Amino acid sequence: MSDLKQYIIKRKLSSADFAQGFDEGYENLRIGLMLKQARLDAGLTQSQVAHAIGTQKTAISRLENHIEDVKLSTVEKYAQALGRRIEIKIA
Repeated sequence: MSDLKQYIIKRKLSSADFAQGFDEGYENLRIGLMLKQARLDAGLTQSQVAHAIGTQKTAISRLENHIEDVKLSTVEKYAQALGRRIEIKIA
């Protein structure tokens, strides 16, 4: 196990606030990375997606890199611009 993973485990065990914040941040990062990868797989630029859904390139960048409290309708529009759909799973 890497030093980073050991550090994260240790901090999560010692701080409930850190654990909650880390897990939420990680989930946000994962969502943004999934969106970006889907866009790249579709061969589209951020500008092309922005144009397709009627927004600015900066909004697409924020969605992919700093996702927080995003509307589901925005993610649906993003997916439609890629010719895809979203699926929601409660686990």
